[in-house]
Amino acid sequence: MPLKHPASKHHMDAAERHHEAAKHHHSAAVHHEAGDHDKAKEHSNKAREHGNAAVEHGKKGHEESHK
Repeated sequence: MPLKHPASKHHMDAAERHHEAAKHHHSAAVHHEAGDHDKAKEHSNKAREHGNAAVEHGKKGHEESHK
């Protein structure tokens, strides 16, 4: 879907980052359950990075939609 409005692009980026964060949260849970806490921590950190990026894109989308 081609996006024209800058706010839409930021919101779509936020959604994609949230999706990536969710995949890393899932992997962290699987590794934690298997007892591989180092791998779980790696995925948890990646999830946090993607989550933080999602929040920033969401803020930008919100700002663009109120211009």
